[in-house]
This record gives sequence, C-alpha cells and structure tokens, in this order.
Amino acid sequence: MKITTRRNLLGKSLLASLLMLPLSWLPAQAAELEKEELKLGFIKLTDMAPLAIAYEKGFFEDEGLYVTLEAQANWKVLLDRVIDGELDGAHMLAGQPLGATIGFGTKAAVVTALSMDLNGNGITMSNAVWEEMKKHVPMADGKPVHPIKADALKPVIEQYRAAGKPFNLGMVFPVSTHNYELRYWLAAGGINPGFYAPAKGDTSGTLDADVLLSVTPPPQMPSTMEAGTINGYCVGEPWNQQAVFKGIGVPVITDYEIWKNNPEKVLGVSKAWADANPETHKRMVKAMIRAGMWLDENNNANRAEAVEILSRPEYVGADAKVIANSMTGTFEYEKGDKRAVPDFNVFFRYNATYPYYSDAIWYLTQMRRWGQIGEDKPDSWYIDTAKQVYLPEVYRSAANELIAEGKATAGDFPSADEQGFRAPTNEFIDGLTYDGRQPNAYINQFSIGLKAAANP
Repeated sequence: MKITTRRNLLGKSLLASLLMLPLSWLPAQAAELEKEELKLGFIKLTDMAPLAIAYEKGFFEDEGLYVTLEAQANWKVLLDRVIDGELDGAHMLAGQPLGATIGFGTKAAVVTALSMDLNGNGITMSNAVWEEMKKHVPMADGKPVHPIKADALKPVIEQYRAAGKPFNLGMVFPVSTHNYELRYWLAAGGINPGFYAPAKGDTSGTLDADVLLSVTPPPQMPSTMEAGTINGYCVGEPWNQQAVFKGIGVPVITDYEIWKNNPEKVLGVSKAWADANPETHKRMVKAMIRAGMWLDENNNANRAEAVEILSRPEYVGADAKVIANSMTGTFEYEKGDKRAVPDFNVFFRYNATYPYYSDAIWYLTQMRRWGQIGEDKPDSWYIDTAKQVYLPEVYRSAANELIAEGKATAGDFPSADEQGFRAPTNEFIDGLTYDGRQPNAYINQFSIGLKAAANP
C-alpha cells in the first residue's frame, strides 16, 4: 500500500506563487535539491514510526520533499528494491547495509546516516513451551522474576530432543537484530543456536545447533506459531503483544533486557543514491531527526497520537490497543502481567538517531561470532567497514541546519568532538563488556561462538 504526500499539489502551487514574488521577499537560497519526489519503503512494525510521523507532521514537506511511503512484503524485497533504485530509501534492519557491503547474501554498497530507534523487540514462546519453561523460572509474589534467562528454556529443549522432536524458532532475517538478539539470549543460557558456514555452502545457520532458527516475516509470526510450525520467535512490535492479545503465546523477554538501549533500525539508501543526491539525503535525515524528537518529546507525550497513526491500515494496521501496549511505555508478558518499560521504544533519547560506528561494529562482531563472516579479521577491518557504511558526517550536517533554524539545540546531539564510539558497556544479559574499539577482544569473551582464527 502506498501513502503519497497529501499536500503535493498545494506545495507545488505555493512554490509557483513564491517564484512570482520580488527576490527581496524570498528566503536565502538553500542548496538545490537533486530530487523532490521520493519513494520510501517500510515493513509493518511500530518502529517504522519516524517515517509515518515525518510524513504526517509535514517534516518531509518542510524540506521540500514530496514522499510516497510504501509497505514492503519482506526484508529481502525491501533491500533489493533499494539496491535496484525502485525505492529511494527505506526503514531497514541495521544489519542490512552491513551485510550487503561485506557480501553476505546480496552484495551491494548500502549506507546509512541515521539510526531510527533503540530497543523495540521481544522473544515470545508458545503457551505450551512457556508452561514448561515456567517450572524453571524464579517467582516472586506469584509472578515470574524478570529478566527471564534462556537457562529456563534449556530443559525444555532437552525434552524435545529426548522425544525426537526439533525445537524451531522464528526470526525475521539472517542479518536482523532479531537473529543476533535471539542467538545472544540463547547462547547466554548455554544453548547453541548454530553456525553459518558460507565457505562450505551452508547459509542455513544451523550447523551444530541445539535449536533450529528460520526466517518468518514479522506480521506472520503469530499465525506461524499458532499453526505449530515454530515454537517461538523474536520480532519487533506489535507482533509480540499480538500473541498475548490472541492468547497464543507469552513474551518472555524484551531486547531492552538482553542489551539495554540497543540500536535497532536505520534509514538505508544505496551508496550510489547517496552520492548522487547529497542535499536530498541531508534533508531526508533532517525530517527524520525531527520525527524522532516529536516521538520522544515531553516524556513521550505524543505517543497516544502516534499509536492512532500507526494503527491505520496504510502503516502497521494492527489494533491500537495492541500497539499502545508497548509504544506508551508498558509491556505485557503473561496476560494481565503488564509492567512499566518506559524505554521499550526510544526514537531520540540517548542519541538514538546518531549513527555510531560502535553500533555497526557490534553487528559485525555477531556476524563473525556466528560464521556469517567466514574468516578472522583484524580490529581495523571492523572499524574501516563501519566507516564505509555509517555516515555521521551527513547526520552532523543535518543536525547543524536544524540548530541554525531553531528547530533543535546543540545539546540535543552528541558533542562536536565525538568520535563515533559509545562508551564501553556491560549492560547485557550475560554481563560481558562491549568496547567497539576492541571487537576481537569482545568476540573472544563468549563461551559459545567462533573465536579469533576459528572457522565453522
């Protein structure tokens, strides 16, 4: 479904009128736009919100951009259409520009100058699996103690194995945050999610696996689990909360609990497009920054309006109550067990929109950990690859213009001397420390996963 800017004709009529005014009445000349009319893709998830808000609130139009938003069937179709030029850009998995650049799956130069959000995912298990897991979960006041670790899932998987049954889990794409978060959580509980071995022609990711992970498009997760094809899944909202509302499953953990304030989606464009349209790219980033600010401002005061917008069929198309469960600062685990998670969805706070090199490097470490990167790489390779794909200089230019226009302040953004690396953090479910400047040292900490110089 396409959503085209409603005020296109009005905008163009106004432009024509302005051209007839005396030159002294016109604002200072801005750099010329290379392309005014844009088509941007998205997947039906609540974290596409910055695109919807930039459109609905006129932020794109403020930049002279006339935008069509178009839902895509799945992440592969979305990526292919950006690469082929059918889309000017898209709401994209953070791992997609990186995976394409290094040639895992599709080989192409894809870049990003803006991170769209932090957090926003969960892991859901079927009711049957949850009932068995629950026997191994600590309780307090009759409710499970969170975060729930994969240690509680391990005996359930062993039961399946003893019965000769595979244990199947869904994730949305091989280079998705969901794949890496699910693998991280499982491995932290002593469960091997399997390895990729592209040099051997094995891209299933199931080599030596205790569980079988496979791709399912986000909106199809609940129905696929209800049909019994998968026993659980990792996905973005609203598809975890949908399982609760339908009474078919229980979200057991959020990604906020796996890695606090983890980067999630990005605004992805092809490098060729970015090179050909620098002014258009910058203005697109400006509009998206403003959308992120609007979504988070005044302690999420605009979230109720955002929920109404996202519930429309042209965007996410899920029940507003389902979307509100996470977008307004709460998250429901078992039916009736609703808990405050104010940062479940973050769109601007904590420098959420800034494209940190260290965010990119984390994804690359997980690609290496699970064999998608088939050979050992020096630390410099991780940093150089991040700098090929992440474009903080474009973000800086956009932010500086917003500051000059009075639409933001310098304090809204990272300091001018920031080098692209977040401070080291140990806010992971396993307590390990990640320092983006030392990727190999990080990889070598894991008890499950490839180490330096090891291959599957």
